[in-house]
Amino acid sequence: MKIFVTGVSGQLGYDVINELNKRGHQAIGSDIHPAFNYVYRNSEVSKNTYVQLDITDKEAVKKVIAKIKPDAVVHCAAWTAVDLAEDKDKRDTVFGINADGTKYISQACKNNNCKMIYISTDYVFDGHGNKPWQPDCKDYNPLNIYGKSKLKGELAVSNILDKYFIVRIAWVFGVNGKNFVKTMLDIGKKYNSVKVVNDQIGTPTYTFDLARLLVDMLESDKYGYYHVTNEGEYISWYDFTCEILKQAGIKTEVIPVTTEEYGNSKAARPFNSRLDKSKLIENGFTPLPIWQDALKRYLREIGY
Repeated sequence: MKIFVTGVSGQLGYDVINELNKRGHQAIGSDIHPAFNYVYRNSEVSKNTYVQLDITDKEAVKKVIAKIKPDAVVHCAAWTAVDLAEDKDKRDTVFGINADGTKYISQACKNNNCKMIYISTDYVFDGHGNKPWQPDCKDYNPLNIYGKSKLKGELAVSNILDKYFIVRIAWVFGVNGKNFVKTMLDIGKKYNSVKVVNDQIGTPTYTFDLARLLVDMLESDKYGYYHVTNEGEYISWYDFTCEILKQAGIKTEVIPVTTEEYGNSKAARPFNSRLDKSKLIENGFTPLPIWQDALKRYLREIGY
């Protein structure tokens, strides 16, 4: 298949391109940056497999996708700076990327009769209670600007297309870019202790594993809403940090605190990010490995 991937300079887009190359699909990557300067794991990628694209430019999106004529689009491009999104001078940009840009991608997919995967987030829910959120649950109530913008993107996809996968993920880490794991490793090497919240509950997602499942989805027609994170017990950010430092052999003390005690956050975060992933097995997809194993492989890849 010919697959068009947005946001290839990010953690997930990078791994999706690699997975597509590994399986022999024709992958065309895009991002807002004009220069092609990305190094991929499994093969050399020539400049003609990269297209500069600003997804907030409706006409550019229309023209690029019409010219490429992909069988599917994996839409990874997004504004993901959750706290910065709360700044009033950033909100139009956030909605322009996550909502309007997604709408333009969806319209182009409809015009070209191609599949689409949209990457969404647990932040579309308010995080109340302690029951895992079901993928087909429509009790949306995002707590912050980022979540609201991603929900608008979801609604655009579902209102415009029939052949779509809306995949909600959480607590993402990958080799290409910044993430919580790298931050905790840096802090652990610099300080004797670190405070981490213990009342926000969920499971991590390794982009290398996620990319495999996304391509599995592309190779099917089992459309709809899905929740995808690595398998394993639900944990807190405190639990995750303890395991990160333990596996990395770093002795820094991890101090559990509540979200209220921690403070220092512009955007409200959901307490309950438990995502029910049983729909994956019901539809014949192979779930991701347990998160401890994913973390082990990731740390090895980045040199720990």
